[in-house]
Amino acid sequence: MALRLKASALLLSLPLCVVTLPLQAANFFSSVTALPSAGTTPLHHQLKQLAPEATPQALRMAAQALGCADPDAERLALIDFSRPSSKPRLWVFDLEHHQLLFKELVSHGQGSGNALATAFSNTPDSHQSSLGLFRTMNSYYGRNGYSLRLDGLEPDVNDQAFERAIVIHGADYVSEAFIDKTGRLGRSHGCPAVRTEVTYPLIDSLKDEQYVFAYYPDAEWLASSAQLSCNGAAGQQLAQR
Repeated sequence: MALRLKASALLLSLPLCVVTLPLQAANFFSSVTALPSAGTTPLHHQLKQLAPEATPQALRMAAQALGCADPDAERLALIDFSRPSSKPRLWVFDLEHHQLLFKELVSHGQGSGNALATAFSNTPDSHQSSLGLFRTMNSYYGRNGYSLRLDGLEPDVNDQAFERAIVIHGADYVSEAFIDKTGRLGRSHGCPAVRTEVTYPLIDSLKDEQYVFAYYPDAEWLASSAQLSCNGAAGQQLAQR
């Protein structure tokens, strides 16, 4: 009798095993696919997960620049100027909590192009956008309303940002309605302008020593940038300017 009971118990347990083993295997393989691939840093992997539609090189360069300058940074904004202004191309990441805070439209400068930005400058009165890594400063109220000052960290690339008054601010020409009329966003004097509806929360998420990285596949900049080719110490020295 006891033998029959044991056999029955064994038979009843078989379906549970059959169900449990595939579930365990699925969980294992999903955890494997979530791991960074070879040659991918943890930060790069994190950005790819949160903004999969961004240009892969933009994510990689942003992770590399921030890793050089401040590996312990809490927030990062990525502007992907390789995308047209009619598409979302600004992402704000909460790196500490692994969250995407914003995915937004953002303008470029009048001198940088029309729907696509293709020219960039560090020169005053060029009305062009600048590339590279910026550290955020304080927020303030100016002629464009609530704004966020930026400190460019790359000599001869964006280190005139403060003097040029390159700031994040809201603008009515950054909207889906403007795109519907013209096929692109309006353009600034070089500032990364955002929708007025998100100006306050977006700026507040980035102010006071967080980071903004502006990307475009400019061959000369990619080859010469101190932030992209540093060994860690050099980039941190730039960030401590």
